[in-house]
Parts: sequence; C-alpha cells; structure tokens
Amino acid sequence: MSRDSDWRLLLPASVRTLPADLAAVVVLAVATTVAATVPGVRETPLRVLLGLPYVLFIPGYALVAALFPEARESPEDGTGSDEADGREGIDGIERVALSFGLSIAIVPLIGLVLNFTPWGIRLVPILVSVTGVTVVLTAIAVRRRAQLAESERFHVPYEAWLTGVRQELFHPDSRADAGLNVILVVSILLAVGSVGYAVAVPAQGEAFTELYLLTEDESGELVADDYPTEFTQGETRSMIVGIGNHEHETVQYTLVSQLQRVEVQNNTTIVRERDELNRYSPTVAANTTWQTRDSVTPTMSGERLRLTYLLYKDSAPPTPTADNSYREVHLWINVTTEQ
Repeated sequence: MSRDSDWRLLLPASVRTLPADLAAVVVLAVATTVAATVPGVRETPLRVLLGLPYVLFIPGYALVAALFPEARESPEDGTGSDEADGREGIDGIERVALSFGLSIAIVPLIGLVLNFTPWGIRLVPILVSVTGVTVVLTAIAVRRRAQLAESERFHVPYEAWLTGVRQELFHPDSRADAGLNVILVVSILLAVGSVGYAVAVPAQGEAFTELYLLTEDESGELVADDYPTEFTQGETRSMIVGIGNHEHETVQYTLVSQLQRVEVQNNTTIVRERDELNRYSPTVAANTTWQTRDSVTPTMSGERLRLTYLLYKDSAPPTPTADNSYREVHLWINVTTEQ
C-alpha cells in the first residue's frame, strides 16, 4: 500500500470516498467563508484571491458535476463511443467552459432573489446563499457519481497531469523544449506575481472629499431634498451637514457656516455682508463619514440670502470665502423679520 493510501485511512470513510475535485469545492467554500467573515483575515488579500474563483467558477462547477457525473468515453479506449452505450459525459474543456458560464448565471440570479427578501444584497446573505447552493449541488454530484460504476465516473486525472508536467519540465525532448519550459515557468511566475501585487497593493484612485446637506422627511429618513428656504430672523431651523473623507488618510477639517448678503454684477457674485453662524472642527478617518445637525439662526433679513458652508483641510483662514475654501455648498433662503 502506498504512503498516499496510508494517510487517507486516517480520514472518516465518508470523507475518504469523496471525489477529490468535489472535496476541493467544499474546502474552497469553507476557506472563502472564513476569509470573508473572520476579523483579521477579511482585511487581507486572501479574501480576493479566494473569492474570485469561488464566485466565478465553483458554483457552476458544482452544477456541472451534478448534471454530468459520468466521464466522457473516447473511441480509442476500445469500449465504443458515447452514443454506443448511451453515456452523455462531456470532456474537460466543455466542463470548464460551462463552469464559468453557469457561475456567471447562478450568482446574479441568487442576488436577484435576495433583492426581494428582507436580507437584501449584502455580504453575509450572498455568502450563505452561494455556499448553500454550492454545497447542495456538490452533495447531489457525489450521490450521482456513487450510483455509477467506478469505470464510468468522472474524475480529474491529477496523476496523469502531474506526470506529464514532471516529464516535460525535467526530461524535455530537446534543448528547445527546455528553453520554452523555462520561459513558460518565468511567465507564470510573473503573471502570478503581478496579480498578487495588484491585489495586495490596490490602486488608491482619486483622492477627494464630499460636502453635502441633508434634511429629514416625514418618516425621519435623511434625504437630499426639501431644504428649508423660508426663515424668520432669530428663529432656529436645522439641517444635516455631512463630510465624506475619500482622501485615503485621516483628515482634520474645519467647517464654517455663513449667512451672506450678495449682489450679482456682470455675472460676478459679490459678498456685501457676511455673518458666521457656526464652526466645527471634526477629525474624519479615511473612507468614513461625519455628520452633524447644524442649527441655523439667521442674523440678518432679506431675500436671496446665501446660506453657505465652507470646508477646509486643517484650519480656516482669517476670512473664510468660497474662493479660498476646499469645498463649498450653499442654499438660497429668504429671511423675514418677526412681526
């Protein structure tokens, strides 16, 4: 008995008889679940390295394995063609192509179904659903293969592949083959290294900051609509002002709100009077959002006054203006005097 057979005897019978390719499907499902949910692991590139093949290939492979448990017989094996004995197996290339195609169909379909459930399209529901479908299909594939004779079952020819690769790499037929083998190995290593680097060190993209205003609707939801425009001098009304930090680093901001009386001359807006209403100095971590309820109490009256929010990195200058701000948003409001 070989050493490979010896260590397999240590496993339970149900695991020992599980086809190697279907066992790999289950192992990858478990590994992906761990990589996507366990703190400390889900922040690493391992999540992407396992997640991509899991989503793009594994569900389809499990379905193909369930639909086609039999091996495809070749005419050279001396037992006749597929049509002769009624077997409908598919070859390896067809199996791989179908696995990719069906995975691309299965995963969006699962997402569509989840969209109409209370759980929605989120990481955990998608992960549980895809894993559940994959495990069920794998169990069906195991059962269907077990119902076939040993010689009729599909199996991945790992040993034949390894023998062929070993023969080609270490015992080439000519120097030209040896040189091509070296080029192939170097190309594979460069490709794997490039993908690994791209995953481990992703491009940061554009750095920017969002500054926005929100209000509450009748149900208490925050919406970017129905802003207050009619004020009474001395009366306080409020709205939500938010900062979204996409600068890829923690930033200390200064936010200044002003009520301005402006005049437009020759398509140029001139500020005739400005009163500072509030000032905030939040520290916002990278890829997070800061919000606060800003209380607006107009200090001047008139029509077409400009309620302006000016955002700065670090501190604000002595005279904050729209021209020297990093970000600016404003509302046009009317303020009447108390009767």
